[in-house]
Amino acid sequence: MYTFVAHYREKDQHPQLVKEHLLAVKNLAEHYGHDVGIPRIAGLAGLLHDLGKYTATFQDYLRMAVFSPETAPRRGSVDHASAGGKFLFECLHTKQNRDQLRYLLAEIVGNAIVSHHSYLHDYFSPDADVPFYRRVTKSEEDLPGYSETMDHFYSEVFSQEELKKYVNTAVQELKSFLQNNSGNPIENLTLLTRFVFSCLIDADRTDTRLFEENSKRQKPDTHYLFQIYDQRLRDQLAVFNSQHEAQTPINQLRNEMSQQCERFAEKPSGIYTLSIPTGGGKTLASMRYALAHALKYGKKQIIYIVPYTTIIEQNAKVIRSILHDDAHILEHHSNLAVDAKNDERDEDEDVMTIQERLRLAKDNWDCPIILTTMVQFLNTFYKYGSRNIRRLHHLTDSVIIFDEVQKVPIHCISLFNQAVNFLKTFGKSSILLCTATQPALNYVRHSLKVNPHSELINDLDRVTDAFKRVEIIDRSYQEKFNSDKLTDLIIEQLDDVDNVLVILNTKSVVRKLYQHIRELDQSVIIFHLSTSMCAKHREDLLEQIKICLKEKVKMVCISTQLIEAGVDVSFECVIRSLAGLDSIAQAAGRCNRNGEYPGYRKVFIVDHEEEKLANLFEINRGKSITKRILKEFREYPERFQNNILSRIAMDWYFKNYFGELEGKLDFNLRHYNGTLVNLINTERSLSECVQNFRNKHGFVPPLFLPSSLKTAAKEFYVINESISVLVPYGEGKNIIAELNGATTIEDLGTLFKRLQQYSINIYEQDKRKLEKENLLIPYFEGQILAIRESAYSKEFGLDLGGEGTLDEYVF
Repeated sequence: MYTFVAHYREKDQHPQLVKEHLLAVKNLAEHYGHDVGIPRIAGLAGLLHDLGKYTATFQDYLRMAVFSPETAPRRGSVDHASAGGKFLFECLHTKQNRDQLRYLLAEIVGNAIVSHHSYLHDYFSPDADVPFYRRVTKSEEDLPGYSETMDHFYSEVFSQEELKKYVNTAVQELKSFLQNNSGNPIENLTLLTRFVFSCLIDADRTDTRLFEENSKRQKPDTHYLFQIYDQRLRDQLAVFNSQHEAQTPINQLRNEMSQQCERFAEKPSGIYTLSIPTGGGKTLASMRYALAHALKYGKKQIIYIVPYTTIIEQNAKVIRSILHDDAHILEHHSNLAVDAKNDERDEDEDVMTIQERLRLAKDNWDCPIILTTMVQFLNTFYKYGSRNIRRLHHLTDSVIIFDEVQKVPIHCISLFNQAVNFLKTFGKSSILLCTATQPALNYVRHSLKVNPHSELINDLDRVTDAFKRVEIIDRSYQEKFNSDKLTDLIIEQLDDVDNVLVILNTKSVVRKLYQHIRELDQSVIIFHLSTSMCAKHREDLLEQIKICLKEKVKMVCISTQLIEAGVDVSFECVIRSLAGLDSIAQAAGRCNRNGEYPGYRKVFIVDHEEEKLANLFEINRGKSITKRILKEFREYPERFQNNILSRIAMDWYFKNYFGELEGKLDFNLRHYNGTLVNLINTERSLSECVQNFRNKHGFVPPLFLPSSLKTAAKEFYVINESISVLVPYGEGKNIIAELNGATTIEDLGTLFKRLQQYSINIYEQDKRKLEKENLLIPYFEGQILAIRESAYSKEFGLDLGGEGTLDEYVF
């Protein structure tokens, strides 16, 4: 008689029994699904996910892999993941009882189970295949010992009657889900499938990590922490409000808006907007809403999602300075470990390899306050690989703040709206869309379901007028600028002001202008900012810039658009290369931000003829539409309240922008015809994938769900494929050196958090250049990469040349 083992602990070969693992993963998955009303659906996935380990074949394989690795079968050669999905399919997907709910439960939970070492399978694929169906209808010849698995399960884990009751409860949860979530049922069920998969993946990985570490799960008392944070925020505001400068009209208005945010938090969770003008105290006001709402409605997390890593750095610094807590605030910039190349096949985590330690050490967003990027948010819902989707369930029952929400990439608009609507209706999260330039996301075809009367701030036009501190000077329609002419304009302005900020659209023109001015005038301090610099490098430069601004030193800062959103600096003059109207408004927000300079300060719009925008489609199209509104504004300024940055002007811009790009909003596929939205959301009767299968094979398998989940995930991207590499900047050099000594999952997790600020993203072609010149150092068998010191400079960061693309700005 076998003792059925799920894993052996690496350091001492202590066994974890299959029974122990199944029940532990079930309990965790139930916990993850409880607050959104599907504990049994999620728990069922955990309960059956490793059913295939109840076979002699797997037990023999596992013992050899642990105790005789030199003669063991190939890793992953024994399929243990199919058995649970196959059992569920055979029980619920019967010809005798064609119960739609039971069919759907088998397909949703079954897909999570068979996929738990890779990624969700296609139900129907574009190439006329049915991968999920093939997996759950495998013969016993392909799954040796399958017929015995349930006998062992019923003997050790659940009785047959207990499992039957458990499944029936899960069916009722699914029925409630469909009743409570209106709209496209395929879209909702596809998102539910992802959520269940997330619960299973995180529960499985977490229990495995706890077993490896021989530790218990420790969860902070979030409500208690939020109470402390709320009091610390109130204390900080009270100190500020007692100071003399708090009595200025602008600061009184900031305080008034902050109080409005706290009062608004009494309202039920939904999708709301916070349109505080640039410099209006948006970070603290949104935190005031988030803490108040989380305390009233028992939310488990507060999550900030931003377009640029620069905003993460700044927001995290502000939040930490007020809340005085590093331990419970996680910054998640990017994924530091390289994806495995063989993610296509199942791999058993029963023998811990380097890659598996890295996988278990990755942050799963199990933290009260998270700061991350739009890329990571969208990847969590849609991108291939279990490391992304593992985090999805943490987005539910939370307060989610999207800072600078207008920066959602155009091809992801519909998918973003779909994800956020799901978090509102199913996920019970409250979503706050923060920006001074609200995009018209509720006007597109797959619209965002923003709540009625959604704006937190009263009388926005009055507020906007009160915060007006700049004069927009349009030089783009009369003339073209090159680097020489732009230098002349900068020097001309320096005769009247102490500092100038120049924001251009490509890295190459930024660098050219920087070098040109540096060679021309040695008396002026010049700063250069770029995404080729790691977060800590940019943070240090911004601190130097702030000192120069404070001391009124003659200074020019030349930057890509990374500085124009969420970076708290205030220049006396700003020059912005023509781009989208939202970008111009954000750039204007870096000028006279706090009214420290008298009167209205100048913001110039110029058309830089040396910028090559062929690869910057969204910037190029935004530039074109901005030209049109600038022309209309010159002729009929009253249509826009005599303010090119008014809410009316911004609405005009976004409606025209989205209208002109409507064909791109649903994510056009790269390797197939059609859109990603249709690939995952089209109902079965209209699905081209189902029709392709019928045409090729003459029949259609009895599946309700038609979605091509794995194909869609492989097609999906927010930015062009890139990898994170570590850079030896400052303290980063020492932390990188510590990687060689990290052996435990806990060590790796700690180092990953510290290294977030010392990484940059590079493209595959950049990686090849670095490898050719022997400038990359591999760690952990190449799973983590670091750049040699000679390839990284304090002046430019990583310098590989090229124009860059829009992708660089949304890391």
